[in-house]
Amino acid sequence: MRIAICEDEEAQQKLLNNCLVEWAERNKIMLEAKAYPNSESLLFAWEDDRDYDLLILDIEMGGLSGMELAAHLRSQGDSVPILFITGYEQYMPLGYEVSALHYLLKPFEKEKLFSVLDRLKEKKPEDRLLFQTENGSISLPLSRIWYVEARAHRCVLYTEAEEYLLSSSIGEIEAYLRNYREFIRCHRSYLVNMRHIGAIAQAELFLDDRRRLPLSRTAVKKVNEAFLKLYKG
Repeated sequence: MRIAICEDEEAQQKLLNNCLVEWAERNKIMLEAKAYPNSESLLFAWEDDRDYDLLILDIEMGGLSGMELAAHLRSQGDSVPILFITGYEQYMPLGYEVSALHYLLKPFEKEKLFSVLDRLKEKKPEDRLLFQTENGSISLPLSRIWYVEARAHRCVLYTEAEEYLLSSSIGEIEAYLRNYREFIRCHRSYLVNMRHIGAIAQAELFLDDRRRLPLSRTAVKKVNEAFLKLYKG
């Protein structure tokens, strides 16, 4: 689980982070929390990294308020869950306009925060996978992973619009994904998410956006059988 904290008070940042760590340890969940000192810094980072399961936003901040940030994200079609932290009750009705998950009033009670996180966990969001890249860790939902290509002793992971240079070999990634039936090795250099295959030809695969991947002769039967089994349930 990945959570972004947007809070301009350092003491509140640390308090929230400590509570998140405690909750994650209690629930045996891998959690990554990243703090931003204002709405502008989060909005800037959002252009390159939107893979968060929850945003915790302080409402009263200099510059762009947390409520204005939430309204902007919603206007762009982002449906990420949002938890507001505020010291003023009069802001609470405004949360309905941006479909806020919940409000916590400062000083908030730790158990109330835990209750919100429990609710979020119970919604059972799509599985996410953690990968190590040359620039650090990334967490991606399964559906966003299109395919992986071997490159020397490392590999490149492709989504619809991005690519990430991973620190692992394609064999290691294949082993990491072995419990997810969506993924199959279609070539010695390629591992593909079958949910994004639009068509299978004799020697290549066509993805949903018409990208092509090679299909080795030895993998044709295995890929066809796995593809049919996936969609037959």
